[in-house]
Amino acid sequence: MGAGQRRRYGVGCWFIGTLSLLMSLDVGAWERVRDSAPERYTVVEGDTLWDIAGRFLHAPWQWPDLWQTNPAIRNPHLIYPGDVLTLSDCQGAPCLSLSRGQRVVKLSPKMRAVPRREAILPIDASIIRPFLRDHRIKEGDPADNAMAYVVAGNQGRLISGAGDSLYVRGQVPTQAEVGIYRPADTYVANDGKVLGTELIKIGEARYLRADADVAQLRVLSAAQEIRNNDLVLPLETSPLNDDMVPRAPRNALSGTLIGVPGGVRFIGRLQVVTIDLGTLDGVQAGHVFQIAEQGEVVNDPRSQEPLRLPDEAAGTLMVFTPYDHVSYALVMEASRVLEVGDLVRTPPR
Repeated sequence: MGAGQRRRYGVGCWFIGTLSLLMSLDVGAWERVRDSAPERYTVVEGDTLWDIAGRFLHAPWQWPDLWQTNPAIRNPHLIYPGDVLTLSDCQGAPCLSLSRGQRVVKLSPKMRAVPRREAILPIDASIIRPFLRDHRIKEGDPADNAMAYVVAGNQGRLISGAGDSLYVRGQVPTQAEVGIYRPADTYVANDGKVLGTELIKIGEARYLRADADVAQLRVLSAAQEIRNNDLVLPLETSPLNDDMVPRAPRNALSGTLIGVPGGVRFIGRLQVVTIDLGTLDGVQAGHVFQIAEQGEVVNDPRSQEPLRLPDEAAGTLMVFTPYDHVSYALVMEASRVLEVGDLVRTPPR
């Protein structure tokens, strides 16, 4: 083969190879990546998984689609300050990989305590933790699940506060602090089925003494005035799952934004909301839903028949505590003021 033939052969092979590479590129997958996405990012304290995903992707819930499992890391979804994330091309599609940051420890003759590293949480814990401490949802009649209920304040008072003693009827543990709760909103489905009742923590108390089924408690703290018929329940704090990953549900789900704890009418970013989808629908902590405004009904100018316009995307939310029929979620993005009654659905891929 002469030099000219070799040159033409080499150019042909290069062209065919380049064409094959271009055909193998997943253009749609690369469109998920922001133009400003860094090639490498070092995780810092204060980051959340949602924030980090948003640095790389237009839609942070698509994070798992890009994630490359590192077999050397026991749980690749746990990310710590100092870890390095690298954006690469994996056979034509974007991928993210993690390398575990190494802490440098100065050796010395005496024992040194190395602080435990806290994993990066999926969403801002400072917003969620107080809510997890003070809110819960119970199915059925909350009074049926209560240990006791308030029957009177000390010396016949109708209301009690921190430092007061009060009387409850029921069975109260002698060695543990208890919570005092008040039923708030009862969530009802469109068909009238009761989905659950929200309980708000009013205060905390400790056992003093008892006579038969009437116990006296000391109120340790109170966010509101404690009243007769408030419920006594075990203190309970739902943990914020640190290996929760923002992701879309596998199935096409649709529901409604049915409430805002505290009775707020208009809803914005980083507010807690309640939706009428729960674990029995397949909802898990970390699932992300698109919020949509139902399309307006207009009259067709020709037929004059009512016509509903398409729904319009208005934001996203992320579930952090699912119950059987309802879930608590945090609004992550909002392009307009949201309202109770807005639709929620699995976001498009």
